[in-house]
Amino acid sequence: MSIETEADAEGLRQSAAVVRETLDALEHATRPGITTGELDRSAAAIFLARGARSAPADVYNFPGTVLISVNDQVVHGVPGARVIQRGDVVKLDVTVVKDGYVADAARTVVVEGGSSLARRLKACATAAFDAAMRVARAGTPVNAIGRAIDDEVRRQGFTVIRDLEGHGVGRTIHESPRVPNFHDRHQRDVLTEGLVLAVEPIICAGSGEVVEEADQWTIRTRDRSLAAHYEHTIVITRGAPLLLTA
Repeated sequence: MSIETEADAEGLRQSAAVVRETLDALEHATRPGITTGELDRSAAAIFLARGARSAPADVYNFPGTVLISVNDQVVHGVPGARVIQRGDVVKLDVTVVKDGYVADAARTVVVEGGSSLARRLKACATAAFDAAMRVARAGTPVNAIGRAIDDEVRRQGFTVIRDLEGHGVGRTIHESPRVPNFHDRHQRDVLTEGLVLAVEPIICAGSGEVVEEADQWTIRTRDRSLAAHYEHTIVITRGAPLLLTA
């Protein structure tokens, strides 16, 4: 969607505030001994208190409130009995719908005892997002975002997972345009003022190939390499983008 009215702007701000609150709470709670199901129940309590709902559950019947993926799991992890361990790399992905507006963001948490590789991978995902924000301006081709992300990830010795990408957002989870994390010459869209996007570098320490687990939701790296994910909902302007979920 594109923001056309102050009501649109306020609606997105409200949804983004719930996303941010939930991610803060989950990041604080992610420690050895807690289960992904317990984290999910904490998110559900925040949603209920704020009059929000899980967009993945609403749109795709996802069997949880938020998506929690651990280590080689990349995205779409289903919360449950899995116990978080020392050194785990945990991806927290929160997508909220509130009063008809959707906001989406994700963070990677390296649990205490994590390896230097895990910490570097997490930092790389954030740096790739920052690189994208330096080119995300009205009038710029959408694929400039992917070029910036891929260049930074390659520079740091990691790999973009090409099968997973960012997207438009605002009225539902996945809207046009596609926002690949590499330079896709076939992506010809141009960024316009007011356009709302979820920009999300999704990277790994291995080949970048992914497979679906038996639950038919969770995506993991084929070679079992660690993965990281960093995402914000942004609004395109003529200058620096507005990061709604930051």
